[in-house]
Amino acid sequence: MLSEGGSFMKGMVMGGLFCLVLSLLSSFSPGTESRTEEHHHHHVKAPSKEDLTSLSESQVQELNNQVQVYCVIMVQPKNLIYWATTADTWSKHCDKPVFYTSEASKALEAVDLNEKDDWARLRKALKHAYENAGDLQWFFVAQPTTFAIIENLKYLVLTKNPSEPFYLGNAMKSGELEYVAYDSGIVLSYEALKRLVEVFKDEDKCPERGRALWKLSEDKQLAVCLKYTGVFAENGEDAHGKGLFNSKTVDTLIKDSMGDNPADVLDGCCSDMAVTFSGMSPNQMQVMMFGVYRLRPYGHDFHDSLAFYPPEGSDND
Repeated sequence: MLSEGGSFMKGMVMGGLFCLVLSLLSSFSPGTESRTEEHHHHHVKAPSKEDLTSLSESQVQELNNQVQVYCVIMVQPKNLIYWATTADTWSKHCDKPVFYTSEASKALEAVDLNEKDDWARLRKALKHAYENAGDLQWFFVAQPTTFAIIENLKYLVLTKNPSEPFYLGNAMKSGELEYVAYDSGIVLSYEALKRLVEVFKDEDKCPERGRALWKLSEDKQLAVCLKYTGVFAENGEDAHGKGLFNSKTVDTLIKDSMGDNPADVLDGCCSDMAVTFSGMSPNQMQVMMFGVYRLRPYGHDFHDSLAFYPPEGSDND
């Protein structure tokens, strides 16, 4: 899992190729707002293989046991197919996957927040997650059109202290505001979420309904509130500085790389240890599950430094 040339990249490449074939069958392209490419945020890098070799076996195992992820997945009944697909695919790899909805559905289980406003609903979901996390110290916030490789997320934060305020993902800049893009997934440490829940109580700094002349998106509202607590957006990267949280699907990234970097398509596409891809259709998610978790070359063994095992009793792949 930690081998940077190992099974995950093989899986993602296969998944991407299959996605290219299926893109005509089903595609989803959510609207995106213009974002500047100038970044001034900090960068959080995943450990390198050399970093791990400096740790003892007991230290690695202790870290492995401590890194558990509570997944906050925001859904709505009107997008039931995406909700169902997320429940059937990557969310099974979360240590505690919890779906939060605007209204109850008879078909699927979720926490009914009885709230139509997107920002108010996200606030309620994060507060509920904080109060019900138990021993879990990391929180991943996602939409049902995001595909996440939770093992790679655990690798990214493996040596990070959740008692420090981490707020990371695909960091963007809008004017003077730096924020983590919602569509690529948002990671919060326990300390960051603790500070966020506390500032929720201050209507002047973090109003539930918003008071600006124009309505901010949820990810920007989140960044504004966190900024008052001294927590700022950070970009999640691999050991080589390549981004781990992607705002596009694998097939789109490969197509872009074919045009921009035809001599080395894979290197120009995405990191071996990518955590998320966004704008995924249900078909693309199922294909990604096949490429990432099921397809294996017979006779090849992968000897990674550690393995992140699925939650006990989970029926995941």
